Amino acid sequence: MNDSEDSGVMDINDFTHVRVFSATKMADRHELGETVTRWLRDNEDLMFEDLMVVDKAIRQSSDSEFHCLSITLFMRERKTK
Repeated sequence: MNDSEDSGVMDINDFTHVRVFSATKMADRHELGETVTRWLRDNEDLMFEDLMVVDKAIRQSSDSEFHCLSITLFMRERKTK
């Protein structure tokens, strides 16, 4: 077990690719999950042959006027046999 497994925090070596989806407009925020699902479906060959999602982060940030929702997918290359 490495330190990242022990602490529950990912190590930079645990992933090789990152894909960030974000939205600030209310309608776009409501559709963000569908946007991620559509991207995964549209990139099915890449995701099932070359990459695998190893973690995700969902964050909301706000200030006095704006709200931002972001979904981040952490991926790594699949090991070839």
